[in-house]
Amino acid sequence: MPDVIENETCPFCHKKTLTLMEDTMDIPYFGKIFLMSMNCSNCNFNKSDVESEEFRDPCKLTFTIESEEDLKVRVVKGSEANINIPQLKMSVESGPNSNGYVSNIEGLLSRFKHILEEQRDNADEDDVRKKAKSLLKRLWKVECGDEPLKIIIEDQTGNSAIISDKTIVEKLKVSTKLKKK
Repeated sequence: MPDVIENETCPFCHKKTLTLMEDTMDIPYFGKIFLMSMNCSNCNFNKSDVESEEFRDPCKLTFTIESEEDLKVRVVKGSEANINIPQLKMSVESGPNSNGYVSNIEGLLSRFKHILEEQRDNADEDDVRKKAKSLLKRLWKVECGDEPLKIIIEDQTGNSAIISDKTIVEKLKVSTKLKKK
């Protein structure tokens, strides 16, 4: 059972409508992680993160989707991680609004699909809509196993993982903003 604290003061709307949750999970081949979230029922503020119990080195993870089976591969994404899909020229950079999560490759692709669907449905320019439609078609082909796709996750905190023997793991140099003095 997760630890839950309710009726805390929200840092944005300043009402006592914030719920804090913390839980632990054991991820095979990665280890114990802590899942933390904050949710405000008044202003809909939402923040979540994932932290590994043990210290991990900064890492770059590369995984190539080659089949429908690869969509089931487990993904742990820390809030400090950047995700890049070079073939689609798409990326999600970490920042103050970035969330951590535990999902699978299919769930990660769904997040990108959602962004593209919003662009397709809400763009004012035809070329933006056409590009979004084209990228959605390519993602559909990837999900059907008809087109390979490389995903790269870089995490300076080491709180991310793609749990597969196919994952290429490289150590990253520590960013100067994270170095201890």
